Amino acid sequence: MDTFISDLSHQEFPVMERVSAKTIRHPVLHLMQKENPAINHNSFISIGELNEYQQRYITNYLTREVGKLDEPEKTVLNSMSANATLSDKLDSERQPKLTAGQKIADKVATFGGSWKFIIAFMVFILVWIAINIYWLANTGFDPYPFILLNLILSCVASIQAPVIMMSQNRQEEKDRERAKNDYMINLKSELEIRSLHEKVDHFIMDQQQELFELQKLQVSMMNEIVSIVTNNAGSPVKKISG
Repeated sequence: MDTFISDLSHQEFPVMERVSAKTIRHPVLHLMQKENPAINHNSFISIGELNEYQQRYITNYLTREVGKLDEPEKTVLNSMSANATLSDKLDSERQPKLTAGQKIADKVATFGGSWKFIIAFMVFILVWIAINIYWLANTGFDPYPFILLNLILSCVASIQAPVIMMSQNRQEEKDRERAKNDYMINLKSELEIRSLHEKVDHFIMDQQQELFELQKLQVSMMNEIVSIVTNNAGSPVKKISG
């Protein structure tokens, strides 16, 4: 297998991983030249080394734009360097197992904010009033104006309100976590698109360089053919210029 020596690390790599410095974007190349002044447009490095410096350039870019890198930005950079899918990692890092109190709060909030609770409570109140007025002739355990019923309603309201607030606080935490996950996914998508543009640019420039070398070879072959024809015919023929 053909190999080459990288001008950056002076290590041996397969020739199919060779990247010309001419095809590297100027900000990334400038970052390389800061640490390795010997690197110039005629140098060659490997794809792995290029990816490493692109990663460092992206880190510097985020530091300039965002400031100090927090956990979301570090998670995105680690995911890009590991070439891993970020959404799978976020799914595996969901909220831990809920406690019994959190489960009860969720169920109470879900039931307390539904039509089932409203209809059931209205039926309970109507049955309570009907039993005390009609069945017990307003002489039962809670005659009109239903002081005991008002006490029960007040107790239910006083207990239900903080439970619902507990559930709402947990829902806000879920929303914040979801917004942070969306931010990380969008940030990684933006950086991946930026990296993809750079790779496409490298590919196009490589193709252009190969076509240019092929054109020079064709011109050289045509000149050789012209020379042979000229020598055989004994008459001057204009050479083709590249």
